Amino acid sequence: PGRQPVGHHLQPGRPGPFIAGIGASAGGLDAFKKFLIGMPANSGVALVLIPHLDPNHESLLVELLSRFTKMPVVEATGGMTVEANHVYVIPPNKYMTISDGKLRLTGPVERGEPYTSIDLFLRSLASDKQDKAICIILTGTSSHGSLGLKAIKAADGMAMVQDPETAEYPQMPESAVATGLADYALTKRDLSSFFASISKKLEI
Repeated sequence: PGRQPVGHHLQPGRPGPFIAGIGASAGGLDAFKKFLIGMPANSGVALVLIPHLDPNHESLLVELLSRFTKMPVVEATGGMTVEANHVYVIPPNKYMTISDGKLRLTGPVERGEPYTSIDLFLRSLASDKQDKAICIILTGTSSHGSLGLKAIKAADGMAMVQDPETAEYPQMPESAVATGLADYALTKRDLSSFFASISKKLEI
């Protein structure tokens, strides 16, 4: 944590926008709100939110989060092309991957699967976007997202992790930090001011 991104982040070779896969579970709604409040609407980054949700609960995230950003917030559908300055939310009870810049949905979610929706998406994002892939791990329980973070870094992407001390549930960020691969730990108490600086750090 705290390392500066190396040059290949600033001169990416993959087509299309930077895409940030953002994972959270418990406490995620508040973290997503703070993220969107601080994120510029014209950063050039596409945001894909992967909350670890109860598959039996209908998600109201699109409606709730639309109030906190000027970017369009939409529930992902199969075949949807990911565009810069848009926010995409995984539907309940679905797995989601990305291929050729388009979202793919499968499901329903099965209990006891060896992978989580967060890791599955991040691994596909790493394969599809490589140096234009960004992994951001926020509050949550268990170790969701750590395998995906490793895939993002192996593909030359960027990884950011919420400081566990600022997380409502620190287990997910702690697990991600423990990989030793994160480019940044979001250490500021005012998370939204840090999120607002992401596009500057990418020099987009």
